[in-house]
Amino acid sequence: MPELTNKLRKFVASLDEAKVRRESRLFVAEGTKCVLDTIENFSCRYLLATAKWLDSHQLNLNADIIYKVVRSDMERMSHFSSPPEVMAVYEIPDDIIEPASAGSLSLALDRVQDPGNLGTIIRIADWFGIRDIYCTNDTVDVYNPKVVQATMGAISRVRVHYVDLPEFLEGTEVPVYGTFLGGENIFTSSLSSGGIIVMGNEGQGISREVEKRVTRRLTIPSYPQGVATSESLNVGMATSIVVAEFRRRQF
Repeated sequence: MPELTNKLRKFVASLDEAKVRRESRLFVAEGTKCVLDTIENFSCRYLLATAKWLDSHQLNLNADIIYKVVRSDMERMSHFSSPPEVMAVYEIPDDIIEPASAGSLSLALDRVQDPGNLGTIIRIADWFGIRDIYCTNDTVDVYNPKVVQATMGAISRVRVHYVDLPEFLEGTEVPVYGTFLGGENIFTSSLSSGGIIVMGNEGQGISREVEKRVTRRLTIPSYPQGVATSESLNVGMATSIVVAEFRRRQF
């Protein structure tokens, strides 16, 4: 079992930075649940764990990538205030972008910035059987440690692509739905079984460039109508409501 060096410890800590992740093509997953849910789905470069954790978990990994580390080293490498017992450094897989299928439901995210929101949306997609999410290039990085943590392992099953979203939507032949104030009531509108659902930025919604490619405008009405209520819904909450309504029609 190799020994943890200062160079490796500093490198793992530096994976908090998007530039380092891009250049190295590596990212970090932290904590027992996150690691166990992802270890079979990504190529592992390093596994760093305490002796206690290694004694209680058996993994089918080459011994030369497993590092037994002490708690103080975990504290220096972790990207969270409470350091975990285990961390895995994975290789970022190649992003293979294919056109959206007419028979499947996909999500598109326009400049979503909060790591927690992206992680939640990936979990929602996983729950409702959505396998592809298309993001603008300025959406938060899916391999940000906070996003990875928030997915609770769903990152293993949902493909997240970064594209020129207006151009991508321009070339698609499936319905493109967008959420807007003043759109059709989602609960009374006809919805197709397949298509792309666009969700916008937390504060600014869907951009003008992306809006031009939307073919169906939907809204989630408040209840009861005409009564003062919150100005808007969190993008993760809105995504769950919209996707659940699409799937409800298929039951």
